[in-house]
Amino acid sequence: MSMTMKILAAVALVLVGLQLVPVDRSAPADQGPLVIGDPVVAELVDRACADCHTNETTWPWYSRVAPLSWWVADHVHEGREELNLSRWGAMDAERKDHKLEEFIEMVEEGEMPLPSYTWGHPEARLTSPERQTLVAWARSMRQGLGVADGDQEEPGDGAAGGSGP
Repeated sequence: MSMTMKILAAVALVLVGLQLVPVDRSAPADQGPLVIGDPVVAELVDRACADCHTNETTWPWYSRVAPLSWWVADHVHEGREELNLSRWGAMDAERKDHKLEEFIEMVEEGEMPLPSYTWGHPEARLTSPERQTLVAWARSMRQGLGVADGDQEEPGDGAAGGSGP
């Protein structure tokens, strides 16, 4: 057996062995998931946010192949840690307000959904009008919380809109 064949066999053995390392695909219990009353917003959230920011993750085939499985699972767990809409009911109003403020900023700046997610999920790419719809909805949600916050935009500036939960 040539040296090249030995190296290829060793690499193949390592890759097969990596498949035996388990990946946590569990989800925490729902605690009052966010109910989105607006069907347009609900579809956008489902399409662009739900896999990483709810307990309803659809795990793609490549999430079962190491080392990609580790990377995908890490992204999902990190996304849930930052904002898990399936645990919305467990948050107090001030935390919800803060999360919505972050949501607005990240969607407006095009930071969400992550480019690494949209590469594998082109349907999750948001157009500018879709981003505006999500931002208007989140601003409306913030106003509905009744939390005093000096950086919220006033109702007359065109920022409010959409419908609440």
